[in-house]
Amino acid sequence: MNENLKIDKSAWRPFSLSDVVFKIEENDRENAQNTYDRFLKVEHMDAESLHIKRWSSQEAGDEINPTFYKIFRKGQMLFPTRNPHLRRTALAHFDGICGEKTLTLSPNEELICPEFLPFLFHSESFYSHTASTIIGSTNPHCRWRDVASYEFLLPPKSQQQDLADLFWAIDEVVELERVALNKIITFRESAFQDLLNSAKGQMKPLSKLLIQKKKKSSSPHVHDRYIGLEHVNSGEFTCDRYGLSESAQAQCNVIEIGDLCYSKLRPYLDKAFIAEFDAVSTTELLIYDAKEVSKEYVLYHLHSKKFIDYVSGKGFGTKMPRVSHKIIGEYEIKVLDDEIGFLNKMKHVLESEKQLNKKISASISLQKSLVNEVF
Repeated sequence: MNENLKIDKSAWRPFSLSDVVFKIEENDRENAQNTYDRFLKVEHMDAESLHIKRWSSQEAGDEINPTFYKIFRKGQMLFPTRNPHLRRTALAHFDGICGEKTLTLSPNEELICPEFLPFLFHSESFYSHTASTIIGSTNPHCRWRDVASYEFLLPPKSQQQDLADLFWAIDEVVELERVALNKIITFRESAFQDLLNSAKGQMKPLSKLLIQKKKKSSSPHVHDRYIGLEHVNSGEFTCDRYGLSESAQAQCNVIEIGDLCYSKLRPYLDKAFIAEFDAVSTTELLIYDAKEVSKEYVLYHLHSKKFIDYVSGKGFGTKMPRVSHKIIGEYEIKVLDDEIGFLNKMKHVLESEKQLNKKISASISLQKSLVNEVF
């Protein structure tokens, strides 16, 4: 990438993050919840995405945490200091309130273009820096003073704007591709339900069909690859991202090629896939084999709106809702007389979805490469 871009950085100057952003503390314990309807939880922020696409609303009847009184403004960068390794930093496009542990950062426009700043937070060098500053094991977090010390080279403002235009152009392509993907997913869900309703079979609970695999691995782990929930994309049928198991000191699950994997944490995030490589994983993943039905067929059900609504309503715990193997096992699916014919009909829809996911991944990889070349 260096040879292709040949970026001349001779006129770039070194700065730290504290030079180019202002840390804003706008707290209003008495009036914030009466003034702002929308409030943002950390789980509303997607990994490695600048866009906020979900939030809670008091008008909609969502319950608000009494500790939410910190105000954020449109145009600020929102950086959660808890679990910074999950790579959640977003650009606010509306005013609202958030938890006190989320940093609200405004650009110093004398030094940095507001359009250029967001991509700094999504560079590998920034991720590496914040990960290296994590303190605490049960509640990993970082401090502002450590985040603020991140150093980088900053181009002149005219060049910043040119680079920002390029980054946002690619981002627009990605977002348009995601709109198309959502349409395909909606069609897939509709086709799945229509075919299922017309197919013949017998209803059985998943407890009769799924076999939980409980093999564990301790450090040093049996496989080099590690899958955390941050590596699993919502709604996708496969997982191609991973980290290194040497960084996972806790006990892990063992995943083998072909295993059905389901995230029991925050089930509304819809994270389930069939493994394409051997790995170890977070224990928040349930690992399954299957009998009487194929794992591919079960996976369609795990990604269905009906199942997601079911597990979302059964989750226990307020801040980090989970479901259990028992809860999943109580869900009934139709064991088909002709499962192969059913899967063959669904295969074409899923293939279109997979191809579009590949296009999105390629666009994101291009953007990442360019961002990492700059920072």
